[in-house]
Amino acid sequence: MNVGFIGLGIMGKPMGKNLLKAGYELSIYDINPEAVENVASSGGKVKACDSIAEAVAKASIVITMLPNSPQVEEVILGEGGVVHHAKPNTLVVDMSSIAPGVAKKVEAVLRNKGLRMIDAPVSGGEPKAIDGTLAIMVGGIQKDFDEAKPLFDVMGGSAILVGGIGSGNICKLTNQVIVALNIAALAEGLFLAEKAGADTAKVFEAIKGGLAGSVVMNAKAPMMLEGNFAPGFKIDLHIKDINNALDTAQSCLMPLPLTASVMQMMQTIKADGYGSNDHSALARFYEIISKIKLYD
Repeated sequence: MNVGFIGLGIMGKPMGKNLLKAGYELSIYDINPEAVENVASSGGKVKACDSIAEAVAKASIVITMLPNSPQVEEVILGEGGVVHHAKPNTLVVDMSSIAPGVAKKVEAVLRNKGLRMIDAPVSGGEPKAIDGTLAIMVGGIQKDFDEAKPLFDVMGGSAILVGGIGSGNICKLTNQVIVALNIAALAEGLFLAEKAGADTAKVFEAIKGGLAGSVVMNAKAPMMLEGNFAPGFKIDLHIKDINNALDTAQSCLMPLPLTASVMQMMQTIKADGYGSNDHSALARFYEIISKIKLYD
């Protein structure tokens, strides 16, 4: 099977490498030639391509891993895009995190051209992309999900078909809302402990095994306590996802007051120049308003 893989950023790069390690034949493309060379030099059955057309020409499945909705529309539907060069009946697996409405729009165009699509955004950030343990949330039909499932099993620790096209991204937005609120609550609680005079590191150790404990806490509390905000998932990208969540909520008349508040916090951090930090840098918002830090 030949797999066309388009988008070799922070997430796409390790995802592609894991497919190569598993023995898949990849035709890869990215607007950044250095990213293409990085994956191509990792070994395996890989062809570095100079265009989208070249990457998808022989592919049975095309995977796209792109920043946001506009890039997905451009790469798949734009001039020189996937829709113009993929073989009939090719399955397009968009693993980007985009607006659900855009996923539905793109799928409709592809279907009218004799192609198929599922939306399959992921959660877990760069560490889980590297480990091949991403959580993959899929929207589409069972037959197409089953066809892509062996690839999902290489890239992820779980892959769940949650509904029709667009449902994968609805699920991802739900995930991103919950993660953002968890990070904000974690930062707020830790800063309360610090400001009130407790040993914040010991507070974390004491509560992580209780009801407040979570995967988010275990991953992000150490980063906050160390002041280590090297990105696994950037504030800028989480803002993008929360924007999509708020737009989707508006379209279905669902108020998201807590999400809107966290969005303002993220925008404050971005305005201070921390958009490229990990989303655990929400702690910086509390540094600003409390005038203290959790680390030396």
